[in-house]
Parts: sequence; C-alpha cells; structure tokens
Amino acid sequence: MDQRLQQLTAWVEKTLGIATADISPASSDASFRRYFRVRHDGDSYVVMDAPPDKEDCGPFIKVSAVMASFGLNVPLVLQCDLEQGFLLLTDLGERQYLRWLDADNATALYGDAIEALVRLQTGGATSRVALPSYDRKRLLLEMSLFTEWLVEKQLGVRLSSAVHQELDSIFSCLADEALAQPVVWVHRDYHSRNLMLTEENNPGVLDFQDAVLGPLSYDLVSLLKDCYISWPRHRVESWVKDYVVRLGDAGLNKGLSCEQLLYWFDLMGVQRHLKAAGIFARLNIRDGKPGYLQDIPRTLSYICEAAQWQPRLRPLDHLIQEEVLPALE
Repeated sequence: MDQRLQQLTAWVEKTLGIATADISPASSDASFRRYFRVRHDGDSYVVMDAPPDKEDCGPFIKVSAVMASFGLNVPLVLQCDLEQGFLLLTDLGERQYLRWLDADNATALYGDAIEALVRLQTGGATSRVALPSYDRKRLLLEMSLFTEWLVEKQLGVRLSSAVHQELDSIFSCLADEALAQPVVWVHRDYHSRNLMLTEENNPGVLDFQDAVLGPLSYDLVSLLKDCYISWPRHRVESWVKDYVVRLGDAGLNKGLSCEQLLYWFDLMGVQRHLKAAGIFARLNIRDGKPGYLQDIPRTLSYICEAAQWQPRLRPLDHLIQEEVLPALE
C-alpha cells in the first residue's frame, strides 16, 4: 500500500469511526486525483485523494455546493481535510454513461443529460458565485496543445513557419467564434465518462471543479461530440435541436436559431478537439498514461468532418489527413 493510501485509509477510519475501512479503487482521471470507494454498514461513500501540492480541493467544494443548489445530481462533500487533500463524498454509483449508452437508449440518456445541462446554465445565469473566464488567452493556449504535444512531441512532425501561420490564423478565428457566443456556466468536461446513470435525478455529474464562464455551446459539444463515443450526424443534429427547444423553454434562447447554434457548435468542437488531442498526447508523454492515445483518431475525425463545410479549416484538415493520422497508425 502506498503512503498516500495509508494516510487516506487512516483518515477514513477516523472520520467514519471504524476500525478497518473496506476501501477499493473507484476511478482515476487525467489529473493527479484518485478516487476510492468505501463501504461501511450498508452505506457506500467515495473518497477523493487530491495531493495538495498538485491539486486544489477548494474549487470542487465550492462548485459542488452551487451545482447542487441548481438541482444537479452531484457528489456532496460530507467531510474534508484540505491539509491532506482528502474529501469524503456521497457515492453516485458505478454505472458510467460510456458503458451503458447504446443505439436504443441514447436518446433517453442524452435527453436527461441535456435537461441537466440546461439546468446548469439556468442556475448559472442568476448565480453570484465567481468563476474564471474562458477568455481568449485560455482558448488559444488550449489549441496550442495540439501543435506542441501531439504534432511536434508525440509524432515528431516539424511544421514550417508558413503552416504555423496558417494554424495561428485558424486558431484566432476559432477563438473569435467562441467569444461571440452567449456566456454561460461551463462544466468543461461534460461527457460520457463524467456522467453516471442514476435511478433518481439522472444523470449524476462528476469532475466539475474546473467550471468556468464561457461559450454557450461548449458543454453541448463535450456531450454530443464525445472523444470516447461517436454518433451519426443526423442523431447529433436531432439532439442539438432538442437542446434549443429546452433552452427556449427555460427562457434562455433569446432568439437563437438552431442553424446559428449548429454553426457555433461545429466550430467550438474544433477548438475543443484540438485541445483534447493535445492533452491525450501530453498524458502519454508527461504522465505515462498511454491509454488515451487510442482516442485521438476519433477526436480528430470531428475536426475533419467540420472541415467539409468550413473552408477556412482546410489547411488544418490537410495537416491532419496527410501527416497526423498516418503518423498515428
């Protein structure tokens, strides 16, 4: 047993007042956080291990409380030890959306997720809680991860100054389109690995501590152009239309047409998928987590799809099709 797990076990036993804790791994994510499930006296809890020199539990605690007040089904913080970086949380179960989604139940499950997303945006519209801004600097920095970590470091492709200029121009346009959208609360990782199928108030929502104020379409992209599972375009468009209707029912539409949202949705997806592809490569190189490499082709395929009706993306599409994807094989 590693030292952190020994410390966590001792803390859990003291916190719950038990002699021996029944602890098992629950999940891990792309950060330094780890999660363990604790079962005691017929109850189940989740314990977050967030090393304080690498992770700050403060945002999780703050956002959890606020999202719960919006009516979202999120883990509640029962006990915390910020000095050690331990949180005792309510348990939302083990049924991850990614493992349960199929062609038959997708519309129902995405309907629940879209309803929860609108609830998040509705609550955020009146909340006085301060969140960081998803500003131009952050948007551009995220897109640069694609060039630095995937193209150059992972694949060893050296880009000419002309190609760099083309990419910079595309990245700038994508940032412009993101910043033109209405600003809402953004979860930032609202996808099938962070949504849990629950019996009540489905879905359970995880990994929300990096929430920001940002573009309207961002979380919808995360959900419907998921890096871990993909759907035919006609189904995605039907879910986008459903979102627009629900947004209108919540009084947040303000004349937004489905065509305008789809336009933003596709371009926002390019920004997000550039970032995600770069992060997947960084997780392999820097953090020794190669498992995410298998998700890069799917992630890049969304960019190539968007380039079919967005001529400005053709230089990026050419780079991906001619150099990046062949090098990944």
